[in-house]
Amino acid sequence: MRYPYASLDDVPQDIRDQIVAVSEKTGFIPNVFLGLARRPAEFRAFFAYYDALMEKETGSLTKADREMIVTATSAANGCLYCVVAHGAVLRIMAKDPYVADQVAVDHRHADITPRQRAMLDFAMKVCREPAAVSDEDHEELARHGFDDEDVWDIAAITGFFGLSNRIALVSGMQPNPEFYLMGRVPREKKQD
Repeated sequence: MRYPYASLDDVPQDIRDQIVAVSEKTGFIPNVFLGLARRPAEFRAFFAYYDALMEKETGSLTKADREMIVTATSAANGCLYCVVAHGAVLRIMAKDPYVADQVAVDHRHADITPRQRAMLDFAMKVCREPAAVSDEDHEELARHGFDDEDVWDIAAITGFFGLSNRIALVSGMQPNPEFYLMGRVPREKKQD
């Protein structure tokens, strides 16, 4: 990493609490948390928007759909960190150990539904040529059951992770080794 990771001892308490909560859930601290914690105001803003987009309970996008958008567009942007980290979450959410690799390489040939393919076609257009988005794109998504708020969500997730991809790339952030096996091998059960 080109910029030093923050030390848990040196970050504000609210950020430390958030990082500890994630590490208790995952069993490790994802590098993105320590990478962004060096700039507390940006950390807070980043994760507030992340939560608003990725943890929301409204709309027709599933958590797997959201992770699929991140994985596909991050691959288009060449962001190894986000492909590996969000690909891991996608495998878990979709309960499919193959889908993340397929979507990252070429969503058009992945074993996904026509609805998901339409969603990713649109996300990739937003990622690569946003000025070309047209009414026809919205109509195509509507044919697959997406409403205007869903379309907003697809575009917002794509745009937000465009930012995230660029920060990860510029900083030289690398995926934690733990991400590579998540959703591929059974997780060990915690013993009481």
